[in-house]
Amino acid sequence: MRKKDLIQAIGGKIQHYPKRDVASAVEAVFSAMKEALTEGQRIELRGFGVFSVVSRKARMGRNPKTGESVYVPSSRHLLFKTGKDLQTMIGGRDGSDEV
Repeated sequence: MRKKDLIQAIGGKIQHYPKRDVASAVEAVFSAMKEALTEGQRIELRGFGVFSVVSRKARMGRNPKTGESVYVPSSRHLLFKTGKDLQTMIGGRDGSDEV
């Protein structure tokens, strides 16, 4: 599902709002989420899941092709952990998937 499809799906459920208003609301939600994650905040949507940013320390890695040691700098990654309700709906066992 793309953002366009999401807007159409939401618009179909709440028909008394124009499509442009639904699109603005969806865009505002995504913008707020991006801003919060950029600031390192955690986003918890009960029943859906938790988005959080995790920091990884710098380390020495290895080039799998040559076996040579390579410096891997520190970085930040997005982590998504599915909520219990969503996990039950999709029929999975494990509750954490890295995005």
